[in-house]
Amino acid sequence: MFRRFGVCVLDMTDFMTDLLPPSFYARDALEVAADLLGVLLCRDQVVLRITEVEAYRWPEDTANHGRHGRTLRNEALWGPPGRVYLYVCYGIHHLLNLVTGEEGQAAAVLIRACEPVAGLDLIQRRRRGKIGPSLLTGPGKVGAALGLDLGWNHHPLYEPGGLEVRWGAPVKGRLAGPRVGIAYARPEHRDAPWRLAIPDSPWVSCRSQLQPSQES
Repeated sequence: MFRRFGVCVLDMTDFMTDLLPPSFYARDALEVAADLLGVLLCRDQVVLRITEVEAYRWPEDTANHGRHGRTLRNEALWGPPGRVYLYVCYGIHHLLNLVTGEEGQAAAVLIRACEPVAGLDLIQRRRRGKIGPSLLTGPGKVGAALGLDLGWNHHPLYEPGGLEVRWGAPVKGRLAGPRVGIAYARPEHRDAPWRLAIPDSPWVSCRSQLQPSQES
């Protein structure tokens, strides 16, 4: 293990933990979101530690992409759980979501921010030389760091190879606050504390809107 630009970088053998099973994802999106903090996203030599997430729940959540029914764009969101739902924001950013709940329910967890664990050189090339938290504090930045595109939709995260999700170190406590960029949702969903983050981490976006969670 060594440090670079203030980042703890591990040898590849340090994080070959077990893959999260399909049953991990087959729960309410908010439960899954809380348990994803500290978990590892792995693609080839790039490994990221999840530091911030947003839950998009089923069926009442009016911020959910499935609120108007199944479409070609959101097809992957409907399951089965443990697969990728990826969409493009502003025509350029690929946003990674992990599908949750039961098959046929449009629910997922958006990965909003991460901390680099391995593959820092490749991450920086994909992020055009950025350093520090600006590398990965935002969902479009995470997608870019992993080199994702729409071809990853429906990819099973619980199978070895490609994009994987593996167990990480447990997280003590968490922050919670409203989700970002959902002004179209009803007030009770717009203000719901369904954005979760690791406390005391610089790898978190929009920190001023977060408070210690009562359910930590």
